[in-house]
Amino acid sequence: MDENIKKIIHQTKNIAVVGLSVDKNKASFIVAQYLQKNGYKIYPIYPKFEEVLGEKIYRNLEDINETIDLVLMFRKGSFAANLLPILIKKRIKNFWLQLGIFNDEVQKKCQELGINFVQDKCIMRELPLYKN
Repeated sequence: MDENIKKIIHQTKNIAVVGLSVDKNKASFIVAQYLQKNGYKIYPIYPKFEEVLGEKIYRNLEDINETIDLVLMFRKGSFAANLLPILIKKRIKNFWLQLGIFNDEVQKKCQELGINFVQDKCIMRELPLYKN
């Protein structure tokens, strides 16, 4: 059992989903919908459209005024470096790069800063293993 994943899942209520597509066939949509059905509040971040899954779409992480427990990223791994300063500024303690997404440099920085970090794992697959 990965204690880091367990910790993230148990600390999280509000999730900013970076790269949440309005396309119902995309992994980001399917995973975000699953998270909603499992009681999480999602904050979609996508540069286009106004609403997805009944939630207002934000243009970027900085636009969200609510407390965010986890940033879940569905963008290329290099984009994680753009988000890290915002996580630090907003004191967000959990950063998750979805399955197939990596950034070892950001992982190292997160470890130094005490930010819980996961990469290359699907939260939808992990959630049932750690929820209870």
